Amino acid sequence: MFGLGGQELVLILLIILLLFGAKKLPELARGLGKGMKEFKKAQSEIEEEFSNAADEKPKKEKSSSSNQA
Repeated sequence: MFGLGGQELVLILLIILLLFGAKKLPELARGLGKGMKEFKKAQSEIEEEFSNAADEKPKKEKSSSSNQA
């Protein structure tokens, strides 16, 4: 992961622990998890809207061409 070894990851985690303290880490992790969940939800909603819009365009074209005939 990003070219980091085990020792580097442990060092980074220790620095984070020193900066934020043991009580704040669960809150930070919880907030990060909620943020990721919201991001994935928004991403799936946008993808669904795009697929629905792509499906609707051919239907509209067919109905307008059948009205002209």
